[in-house]
Amino acid sequence: MKQRIITAVIAAALFIPFVVYGNLPFTILVYAMAAVGLFEMLRMKGLSLFTIPGIIGLLALFALLMPRDIAQKVQEVTTYSQLEYVSIFVVLLLIYTVLVKNKFTFDLVAFIIASVFYVGLGFHYFIETRASGVEYIIFALVIVWTTDSGAYFIGRKLGKHKLWPEISPKKTIEGFVGGIVVALIATVIFQAIADLDINYGLLLVVALVASIFGQLGDLVESAIKRHYGVKDSGKILPGHGGILDRFDSLLFVLPLLYFIHFIG
Repeated sequence: MKQRIITAVIAAALFIPFVVYGNLPFTILVYAMAAVGLFEMLRMKGLSLFTIPGIIGLLALFALLMPRDIAQKVQEVTTYSQLEYVSIFVVLLLIYTVLVKNKFTFDLVAFIIASVFYVGLGFHYFIETRASGVEYIIFALVIVWTTDSGAYFIGRKLGKHKLWPEISPKKTIEGFVGGIVVALIATVIFQAIADLDINYGLLLVVALVASIFGQLGDLVESAIKRHYGVKDSGKILPGHGGILDRFDSLLFVLPLLYFIHFIG
């Protein structure tokens, strides 16, 4: 626990200034975190980022991460859209399977593409959310952190019924519900301070759905790790695991907030 707290304090001290400042430094940081996330995904499968398929996957990830304004400028110059660039890298991966006579298979191509979108979409909307205002990033973080904390402490105190033992044996239904309740309380407090341009009723509905999606994101990453037989996605954050271990909920929450037009 002591190591977790120390790591959390140091990580927050390094991370928060980038979030507050935004702009290019924040974008570079997100690109770096996403690259580590893809590295963690490939390693779980026994693949290396530092191979031809790994590099192609990384380039596809970087194309997917492009902020909307930069993607528009690139399209004006090259006539190719962001999705078309991603498609080019997918085709290159498929061609590579032929060049190596199926030593690198179609299944592995599918894994890399799925990993690129799993990591890339969430971190792309991390950049887009920050461009819309730091208060929306803070709101998403409040939802995720309070949901996680509420689920953990209430689950430990009151948890009796397993939520999904095949995926995450320690999670309980009581913790799942408790996380939502704590997130809703935190949302009321956050709105009283931040005063987002949205009424309390709708904001609470958004918070409810986001809290559920955040916990689903956590379960998805747990399912991936259980499938590949690993405890943590990585070791970059001592006591916490990898980048995906810390951002799994946000990878689902941030796209959700964009898709329901809460942001942007």
